[in-house]
Amino acid sequence: MDAAAIDDVRAFAAAVAAADGTAPLSDDALLHLDGPGTAQLLALTPAGELAGFAHLDLSPDPAEPASGELAVHPGHRRSGLGARIVEEVLAKVGGPVRVWAHGEHPGAVALAARFGFRRARELWQLRRDLTEPLPEPVLPEGVRLRSFVVGADEAEFLRVNNAAFHWHPEQGGWDLSQIRLREAEPWFDAEGFLLAVDADDRLLGYHWTKIHPAERDEDPIGEVYVVGVDPQEQGRRLGGALTAAGLAYLRERGMTRVMLYVEADNAAAVRVYEKLGFTRWSTDVSYAR
Repeated sequence: MDAAAIDDVRAFAAAVAAADGTAPLSDDALLHLDGPGTAQLLALTPAGELAGFAHLDLSPDPAEPASGELAVHPGHRRSGLGARIVEEVLAKVGGPVRVWAHGEHPGAVALAARFGFRRARELWQLRRDLTEPLPEPVLPEGVRLRSFVVGADEAEFLRVNNAAFHWHPEQGGWDLSQIRLREAEPWFDAEGFLLAVDADDRLLGYHWTKIHPAERDEDPIGEVYVVGVDPQEQGRRLGGALTAAGLAYLRERGMTRVMLYVEADNAAAVRVYEKLGFTRWSTDVSYAR
């Protein structure tokens, strides 16, 4: 995957998203198109155009399932190409695998049933109108907010993030390279990466915001990219305060709407977001075989 091929995949993903209303590949997949431990399958037309694509994260542990994401270009559907891609993915893995269906597209649901996959995990996308009144962020006594400083705050972020998300297959177990990849992205905004710190500047929690650029006839949309709280600080309502502060920041940047992703079975997080005015917009499903 050289730079030109990566650009082709990003353009392909944008075309699929425009047709389906849902991005076919996650941020993590797009950031690791040339990463170690991954495999990419490109389905090309005779003219060299990308008609289909699959990304695989291959675990070094044969007992752990590989994780995949795949899509077919809208102009090449209903030709059996999706099934061909799934067959190639299964042959490549040769063991347990999970495949994401972003937006639970009917074609993906049909392929999952055809190849004997079962529903294993649900990720909900929630949205909120930022033109509606926002709650005031109420921080515990002795806690203040400041922005992330590149080159200074990475270690503390990793400490809190990996403690808060030790159970999470994508967000947990990060190292410095995961942050550096995102710091290099055009959307990265250190000012909108909000940190809750104590009087000694020790990190207690964070809200990393993101802004997606306008696409076709749609305005830009803000995202609650990730909110994390040090497990030792649970019970102080830092999560709700950090989320509210990030929403206010996104509105100050001109956003009129905001989105986020949350595990469907994370009842505590869902309750927090519902109290903040979020409602369910779409569902991503991980199918396992």
